[in-house]
Amino acid sequence: MDIRAFIDRHYRHFNAAALKDAAVAFETHLDGGNKMLVTLAGAMSTAELGLSLAEMIRQDKVHAICCTGANLEEDVFNLVAHDHYERIPHYRDLTPQDEQVLLDKHFNRVTDTCIPEAEAIRRIEKAVLRHWQAADKSGEAYFPHQFMYKILLSGELKPYYQVDPKDSWLMAAAEKNLPMFVPGWEDSTLGNIFTGQVIEGAVKNVHTVKTGVQYMQELAAWYTETTKSGGTIGFFQIGGGIAGDFPICVVPMLHQDLRRTEVPLWGYFCQISDSTTSYGSYSGAIPNEKITWGKLGIDTPKFVIESDATIVAPLMFGYLLKW
Repeated sequence: MDIRAFIDRHYRHFNAAALKDAAVAFETHLDGGNKMLVTLAGAMSTAELGLSLAEMIRQDKVHAICCTGANLEEDVFNLVAHDHYERIPHYRDLTPQDEQVLLDKHFNRVTDTCIPEAEAIRRIEKAVLRHWQAADKSGEAYFPHQFMYKILLSGELKPYYQVDPKDSWLMAAAEKNLPMFVPGWEDSTLGNIFTGQVIEGAVKNVHTVKTGVQYMQELAAWYTETTKSGGTIGFFQIGGGIAGDFPICVVPMLHQDLRRTEVPLWGYFCQISDSTTSYGSYSGAIPNEKITWGKLGIDTPKFVIESDATIVAPLMFGYLLKW
């Protein structure tokens, strides 16, 4: 039994039914000629979501991505250093002393997976620094994802690939020049490295890498242009935080600050979240609260799947890809 048939047969109630209903509505949204933006919070790249997300991008089921700086870089870390990662199944049992041993071995732990500093972070640091300095010297400026697109499309990392590049969602995005927005990039590993290079003078102009406000300008332009033809854009949110909060705010900004009242609300909304339901937080707020902020409408299809995104997202993508 394939994934789609399995879900149709067994996912009938509670969170399982929410998953199926959201997947069917996602498909209906696309079949209507509409677009879909996906947001990536947490450590979805280290969880290797590219195994399914890359194909979603290739099959034009995802038309834009908003992600954290961590997800942007960690997909490439995995691409070039996968064999050097260390998995720790019993991570809940680690003592502070165990954690110190991992630090001394230059492993950065993300739940049960340790990212190797030398093979992943430092290798990418060398590549991206060359591109930062070249742009700096020529007076050019690019977004963080554009630097990554340049590096991947140049082929300079090919000698280091340790997974099939078809399983890299960022490679799939680069090949399509997919619109991408990376708010808060400064708090990522490469964001910290860039700051250090500016402090040391290796990069002279801090604006060599474009950031938040410019990303919001790009998002506003993309949203306005994409909906001109009469379609809408859906919002598929994995996790919470800035990856979701940043892009969803573009609609009230367009309406209330720029008076572009002809721009439609988000046409579909789904969030995979394990946050406790709470009106005091963005991540835990139920979708109806977003109506009062001018983000969603009364009739917008709305779904919340209260589960682990590493389980739910591949299942939903498999359903949509008819695996």
